[in-house]
Amino acid sequence: MMSRKIRTGCAVVAACVALATTLAQAGTAADADGGPLANAAVPRIALDDDRYLPTVHLNEEVIGIPGGPDGSVTLQTTVYKPDGPGPFPLVVFNHGKIHGDPRSQARSDPISFAREFVRRGYVVVAPNRQGFAQSGGTYVQDGCDVERNGLSQAADIASTVDFMSKEPYVDAQHIVIAGTSHGGLATIAYGAEAAPGVRGLINFSGGLRQDACTDWQGNLTRAFGTYGEKVSVPSLWLYGDNDSIWSPDLVGQMYAAFEAHGANAKMVDFGMYKNDAHRLVGDRDGVHIWWPSVERFLARSGMPTRVQYQVSEPAQPKATDFASIDAISSVPFVDDAGRNGYRNFLHQYPSRAFAVSASGAWSWAEGGDDPMAVAISNCQKQSSDPCRLYAVNDTVVWKQTTSGDTQTAESSTSKPALASRN
Repeated sequence: MMSRKIRTGCAVVAACVALATTLAQAGTAADADGGPLANAAVPRIALDDDRYLPTVHLNEEVIGIPGGPDGSVTLQTTVYKPDGPGPFPLVVFNHGKIHGDPRSQARSDPISFAREFVRRGYVVVAPNRQGFAQSGGTYVQDGCDVERNGLSQAADIASTVDFMSKEPYVDAQHIVIAGTSHGGLATIAYGAEAAPGVRGLINFSGGLRQDACTDWQGNLTRAFGTYGEKVSVPSLWLYGDNDSIWSPDLVGQMYAAFEAHGANAKMVDFGMYKNDAHRLVGDRDGVHIWWPSVERFLARSGMPTRVQYQVSEPAQPKATDFASIDAISSVPFVDDAGRNGYRNFLHQYPSRAFAVSASGAWSWAEGGDDPMAVAISNCQKQSSDPCRLYAVNDTVVWKQTTSGDTQTAESSTSKPALASRN
């Protein structure tokens, strides 16, 4: 059977969106193919030379933070931090909203974002607001009142900042608030009553799309205008040209309304990103696009930017001479459906990965922080045999093992039972 996780999106009638996530397809040898995406290479650059710096882990931990007016609501929160006692500057990252029930949304886990800040000595905190994931309370829609919606979401940011500021490993005088999509709107709304130690706001493609509401674009624009009258903290806005949620014209209107009252803000148009600029901050590939602007903004805001630690990233396996990347018939174990899946994989954007198992299961994944792990995990859900990477990005990484994988692959198509296993 085929499973697919959608990166971002918005139904015609919805309060939207969005979290950028990994796109994935998985199946057994009997599965059908999905529709292809246009292929485009995304270059990588070295952000800093940290070969001689101490290595730290992200030290990821999930905690509960008291939220709500009386502190009775628990906000499921992910914390990433360097080793040591600190105190460290703080970044609060605020998630977007997928279409549908916020309760079914996965826990906010912005690893690519967190990695860049932890390597520079920051604590990164990613709270799930009320009604999202495993946080308590319920999501407050506030009808079509976007301004009030943003302020309702900002209350949970305020609770997070208040709680974390009291932690001994946090430098409460050096705080930045960031968010994507709905979390970007909440970030700007929070700026209206930001804590004294907050030095900057970073808005990644922020807003709230409410197609069922009359003049939702006007509502959104006016909300940003109202926030602009009250926000005194500097803000950085990052939007792309091929955003699936916001048109360039609407982005221009929102920004103009915000800065019309003298708000200290800077807009960065980063142009086109893959097939949807709205997914930028959720992709490890997007770091080299957003970090230079964020780095300059942090420096202007009196926040540190120097790399202090080495933080490991998912490592790409070495290429092998098993086959060329486009040799579809060379993929082991899979039948025609699996080969169609591989054709689909070849049309995905880097970063991408394709995994297979001896029982004929297969999966590809693209985007996010570690598509290799996602491809293997989704393949494993379909297979009783271990799944292994066949190809990563533009290289084949498959190796023949001592158990004779290649010979098994050559004979697998003659075993009908193999093709029907999940």
